[in-house]
Amino acid sequence: MRRDTIFHQLFAQSPALLFELLETAPSNASDYRLDAVAVKEPRFEIDGVFLPPETGSPGVVYFCEVQFQKDNRLYERFFAELFLYFYRNRDRYRNWEGVVIYPSRSLEQDDLAHYQALLVSSQPHRVYLDELGAVETLPFGVALMVLATLDEATAPAVARALLERSQSASSEVSQSRETPQQFIIEMVTTIMVYRFTHLSRQEVEMMLGITLQETRVYQEAKEEGRQEALIHLVERLLTRRLQQDLPAGVRSQILTLSVAQLEALGEAALELTSLAALEQWLETRPMA
Repeated sequence: MRRDTIFHQLFAQSPALLFELLETAPSNASDYRLDAVAVKEPRFEIDGVFLPPETGSPGVVYFCEVQFQKDNRLYERFFAELFLYFYRNRDRYRNWEGVVIYPSRSLEQDDLAHYQALLVSSQPHRVYLDELGAVETLPFGVALMVLATLDEATAPAVARALLERSQSASSEVSQSRETPQQFIIEMVTTIMVYRFTHLSRQEVEMMLGITLQETRVYQEAKEEGRQEALIHLVERLLTRRLQQDLPAGVRSQILTLSVAQLEALGEAALELTSLAALEQWLETRPMA
């Protein structure tokens, strides 16, 4: 499930949603904007950086990480990224804060000793979505985050409840490029289509009580789900055919292929007898 995409869409729609997870928010929270920045030498990609408005005195920059898999080097990377970025932009900001969002405490890094002094300070914030309370009591954006963490047995009922709630409370998601209610429907649909990729459109419609055929996100999510499935299939075929694990560089190239290119590679896999032949195919691959 592409939770990174889902959370990015939520934060891009309403950057102030980040501050609903914190006890204290800046007075100008509604003026923040989400940005993606790159820090070179070494190169770090920082996806969730919330920048204060550039007018007035320097504000606080917020760094956000959404972590749905165990990573026992998370804090090494997270603090390295934010400190390097803050060092190079020190004159632009008064201070920094960091937010790490987990579905539950069980996915937090095991060894915290090296960063204990930082973690007990007021600047880093660790948010555990399963400890925020009942979904129906949460602000709408936060409830959508929690929906992305629920299991298949629980998610459908919660999704239907959120859709019903959107009819009367769509104003909770503001400043949308679409109508607020449409955005809510799109996000709920996105989460559920990614969660239940094995179901047909009609089955998802029955589950949610809405019609998806005219919903843009349904088509996009199904196509993306198909692409992910093809990537896994092609990688397995190639690993068995070449009798070796694929190098990281080759895997990175495969991840960029379109559905049509993946299908072509799947057909060509039986004729590729060496890693060099695969690399040659990727260099001369058909147009998307």
